[in-house]
Amino acid sequence: MLRESGDATRNRRHGMLATTPRGPSRRLTIAIHTELTRRNPSQALTGVLAMHTNTTSRRQFLASAAAAAATAVVSSAHAIEPLERVGKSHFKLSLAAYSYRSLLSGNGAKLTLTDFIQDCARFGLDGTELTSYYFPEEITPEYLRSLKRECFRLGLEVSGTAIRNDFGFPTGHPERKKWLEHTKNWIRYAEILSAPVIRIFAGHQQKDVSAEDTHRLMVEGMQECCDVAAQHGVYLALENHGGPTATSEGLLKLVRDVDSPWFGVNLDTGNFRSDRVYEELAEAAPYAVNVQVKATIANEKREKSPADYQRIADILRAANYSGYVVLEYEEAGDPREEAPKELAKLRSALSAS
Repeated sequence: MLRESGDATRNRRHGMLATTPRGPSRRLTIAIHTELTRRNPSQALTGVLAMHTNTTSRRQFLASAAAAAATAVVSSAHAIEPLERVGKSHFKLSLAAYSYRSLLSGNGAKLTLTDFIQDCARFGLDGTELTSYYFPEEITPEYLRSLKRECFRLGLEVSGTAIRNDFGFPTGHPERKKWLEHTKNWIRYAEILSAPVIRIFAGHQQKDVSAEDTHRLMVEGMQECCDVAAQHGVYLALENHGGPTATSEGLLKLVRDVDSPWFGVNLDTGNFRSDRVYEELAEAAPYAVNVQVKATIANEKREKSPADYQRIADILRAANYSGYVVLEYEEAGDPREEAPKELAKLRSALSAS
């Protein structure tokens, strides 16, 4: 039986044990336990106590911590290895071009990507996310280098890019070939832009294709593209974006089966539509290589409420996430006026100790 010191007993009353290992493991456990406590205090305590019944290696501990939070996540998620990071968690701030979709889309677009990049500089950001949807139909190396030059001149990094793809189509289907080639092309474009990561989707289950075959097809598609990404030094980041990735369980099931050091999660804080959004974010955060933050979250009934930026920041710190946090503004109003307001709130939450 686990023996607690007086200090451990006092800490337990506040939702954690003094025996929790120091560093990233400790922060991850505390965040996960916090999310469980919000939902079911007695269950949360039982889960944390169970994790410390035996001495475990760091790998086993982190896997157990993720499992404790995922009370509804099946055992297949246990095999996932969180990203190893050293040092203190720190964040850089970026804005997704998708936030300007009403201004960048169509033949009558009011702005160009260069205009968007300049706005990112005006907002005092570290980076700019150049969504693929707003590039010209014919993309040349010269055009990519011109965007890269503009970013460098303004003191910005290209924090990443984001593409549309669907790996759910059967082998031999023309659409599958199209999306595989599209993804590989964007890997090459990202390298020219010096974009370290590409947000990708898993896709959709197609008619007459079983769930098992859909999973296999998606894993095979991502694996094939990761092999190319490795040759160009670009991460592929799978977003929680409906379908098989609508829940943290489904997302991590796919992540587990892709074998590449150039693969991870694009954590979208607005895409888990459930009554346990923050819990799911805590489950997926240890595997994030990029984070996109929306101004709202939604429950199972798709009823929206303002996102708790401070709570999101705490979850990311607990997972020892370091890297870009990208605002993806999707609410009403002129994004050139509204996005800076959200960025200010997000910046405040990320900078709080």
